[in-house]
Amino acid sequence: MHSALLLPALSSVSSRAEMLPLATCLGAAWECVVADWPGFGDAPRAGRDGLHPEMLDVFLDRLIGRAPAPFALGVGAGHAAPYLVRAALRHPARFARLVLIAPTWRGPLPTMLGASRLTRAARRAFEAPGFGPLLYRAATSRRMLERMMRGHVYADPATVTPALLAAKRAIVRQPGARFATAAFISGGLDPVHSRAAFLALFGAGLPPTLMLRPRGAPRKSAAEMDALGATGHVTRVEVPGALSAHEEYPDAAATAIRDWLPG
Repeated sequence: MHSALLLPALSSVSSRAEMLPLATCLGAAWECVVADWPGFGDAPRAGRDGLHPEMLDVFLDRLIGRAPAPFALGVGAGHAAPYLVRAALRHPARFARLVLIAPTWRGPLPTMLGASRLTRAARRAFEAPGFGPLLYRAATSRRMLERMMRGHVYADPATVTPALLAAKRAIVRQPGARFATAAFISGGLDPVHSRAAFLALFGAGLPPTLMLRPRGAPRKSAAEMDALGATGHVTRVEVPGALSAHEEYPDAAATAIRDWLPG
């Protein structure tokens, strides 16, 4: 049986549960390891300043090191994609192939505002005692979550059902969740800090890599995916969906992966 490591995207609602539909669609031929990132999902929450890129690198190194055999496939969505690529470069014998789904490298606030004092101030505000929890609750209210999910996470507004919204709200309401959100949205978990650095991760030393580029990806994120596709270092396949195409259209994602794999 083939083995696959599936890594969810980093976001305020990040959870390994978002990868389960894809794992199911890959079928009985694959043994899937689906992991939560530290500080996200059901994983233990980190405190203030507890999350940074080096910590996530160490987490992946340990996760890969515990696997009894190399993975036939590594799958990373969103921000997980460049972290997976970096891990594959550090451990060249541990992955036969990589799949990157809607790969991103820049957090929401740096994407909107650029690297600025304002993005760093936002992280400090979310982390602050007293005011921080109030700001976080306002930013992750039901209305704000629904707006985010309909705006760029899912392509079809009908996907955002009351049941899905309730499940995502349960994630953001876990004690300490605001610290992971603060780190991500402010760019504190960005694995690189420029398009050039992102593209430099690809090339010699990587196993064959497939990029699934959702047709409904937000404009700025799509531009980074298209720049990666233009390098020729990855195989680009378009799929339906937005930033969570693996969750919204798992059948299409699984079909693209199976079609790309050698017979």
